[in-house]
Amino acid sequence: MTATPANATAPLCDFTPTDPAAPPRCFVLVPCAGAGSRAGTAQPKQYQLVAGQPMVMHTLAALAAVRRVVGGLVVLSPGDDFAWPQCPSWPTRFARLPCGGSTRAQSVFQGLKALQARGVRPTDWVLVHDAARCLITPALVDSLIDACLPDACGGLLALPLPDTLKSESGRRVQATVPREDKWLAQTPQMFRLGDIHTALAATAASGFAGVTDESSAMEMAGHHPLLVAGSAHNFKVTYPQDFTLAQAILVMRAPAGLSHEKETP
Repeated sequence: MTATPANATAPLCDFTPTDPAAPPRCFVLVPCAGAGSRAGTAQPKQYQLVAGQPMVMHTLAALAAVRRVVGGLVVLSPGDDFAWPQCPSWPTRFARLPCGGSTRAQSVFQGLKALQARGVRPTDWVLVHDAARCLITPALVDSLIDACLPDACGGLLALPLPDTLKSESGRRVQATVPREDKWLAQTPQMFRLGDIHTALAATAASGFAGVTDESSAMEMAGHHPLLVAGSAHNFKVTYPQDFTLAQAILVMRAPAGLSHEKETP
């Protein structure tokens, strides 16, 4: 696998539709500008090798395999120095752009503006997905698209909270929190570009205060996103032990006889 310097971005795709009256399309936006300090890695966690490839490449391969995804944008930190793989490893319909900000919300907001500049319409759908959720599958993304396309708002993958939830003070339990209506938010989170851009723009002056994900921004704007069943495997690699689990699952998924361990990043 050959690589290009980080500053050599992937071709900046033009997503302008040939027919302006065409039905809404689906695009992917992957914020990839975080440092991942909790992961305990020497480099940003999304570039750590997992099953023979940088973690983010597993993420992008799954997203690019979704037929209804027209294209995507990976938002990088302006100082990113990662040596990115070239084609055929790099998805041809995906672009990279060093327009990331100091927070995830800022990176997503900048990425949305970049998609707009490249021809994505306000009525088109954008699926925002964490680079560190490398176990996402095309089938999960398709289930989200199926559920959201007819919806007035859009939605997100999520899981009902399976465990007993506690509130604490000073590392002592203060109360048991009812879990019956609690869900664990995952990604992708799918909204129309115009709606999510407007929702984030409304919080930009405050530094995106209170925005923890795209759904929270939509909620603050008065919307009620749809919850779509995700998967326990679609976890966000956050801590050192998460890499071992992600590695095991990716190797288990590999076709018989294919050793990802021997692939060259």
